[in-house]
Amino acid sequence: MITNAVKSRKIVSQAEWLVARKELLAREKQLTRQRDEIDRERRELPWVKVEKNYIFEGPNGSETLADLFGGRTQLIVSHFMFGPGWSEGCVGCSFRSDHVDGCLAHLEHHDVSLVTVSRAPFAEIEAFRRRMGWKFKWLSSSGSDFNYDYHVSFTPEEIATGKVYYNYETRDFLSEELSGLSVFYRDETGDIFHTYSTYGRGDELVDGTYMYLDLTPKGRNETGPHHNLGDWVRHHDQYGSGGSVDPRGRYVPAQAGASCGCENQK
Repeated sequence: MITNAVKSRKIVSQAEWLVARKELLAREKQLTRQRDEIDRERRELPWVKVEKNYIFEGPNGSETLADLFGGRTQLIVSHFMFGPGWSEGCVGCSFRSDHVDGCLAHLEHHDVSLVTVSRAPFAEIEAFRRRMGWKFKWLSSSGSDFNYDYHVSFTPEEIATGKVYYNYETRDFLSEELSGLSVFYRDETGDIFHTYSTYGRGDELVDGTYMYLDLTPKGRNETGPHHNLGDWVRHHDQYGSGGSVDPRGRYVPAQAGASCGCENQK
């Protein structure tokens, strides 16, 4: 399909193209410098000491939050939408997770551990991880308040009100599980600090596929009906199977006939 934006694109000489490209380059460099400044300000945010002793279940049995650092001082936790009893994980979170394995060696050699955490029991997580062929470490937080404290899961009491606190504001309830990234630091005494969390579209910068698509003439090409990744992203073993994605980020097989948006929190 050729979009209207592509059809209407102006065709010019190489010299005219170079003028336009340099004008855009100046804007790109401005954005790069702005991003560098935002990154610097992020590193200068104050920290909050983690007082709770969170316990997770994973391939090595029970582990504490300190264990997840793997001997490093920095830890990134990927909050993956996968609740107890779900048959498979969120489509959008799976899209993000498809980008993880290739970067692990580089992160780990730069004093950063990255793990994925969900509220589903570990056995359910492990079955889906194996199906997807992922190698990264994925743990269950079902026995602790971790997901609730970092505002990516919501209690029955919260859900009953129809309002939940997500992405630093109170908003309408959409799903009992939502996504995000949280960052922690462990100092030489063993104390752990929460340094940063981002939610919604804040985590899409780690989606390499999006960064590539943004370079192309059609861009993300999320032209509807939902104008987000639910228009086209599927679990990587379900492309060509039809179906849709519901508002909670969960895949709906074609025969079910449902058709809704995904990642509406983004």
